Amino acid sequence: MPVNKTHHEFHTLDMERGWQLPEGYAPDSGAREKILSGSLDVLNKRGSRTRLLRFPPGLYTREPIVHDYWEEVFLVAGDLTVGNDAQGKGGTPFSGYTYAVRPPGAWHGPFKTEGGCLLLEIHYYDPA
Repeated sequence: MPVNKTHHEFHTLDMERGWQLPEGYAPDSGAREKILSGSLDVLNKRGSRTRLLRFPPGLYTREPIVHDYWEEVFLVAGDLTVGNDAQGKGGTPFSGYTYAVRPPGAWHGPFKTEGGCLLLEIHYYDPA
């Protein structure tokens, strides 16, 4: 299966424009994604994408999530707590330069952030 990304040498990203609501997040959550490369076709279970995901201060999710594609996550900046309860309490806190890799079917979350965070995420379907 070919990779669905185009060649882009180093280039400056516009960190103000081009952000959108990520699928699965409430419009008033403040969560925003910026697709950097590729696309993910969840209906046909193919493709790959690289994105930035930004959470504003105080965001927390209430339920764990699962998906059928691989996910690699790098916490670039800020704080992220993993495993909080539905009221945003508890969990394990992490700070910048933290990494996770999750195979398809791995439950993860919920998540919260006190001061906001920026994540670099790579999502892809296994070509095998």
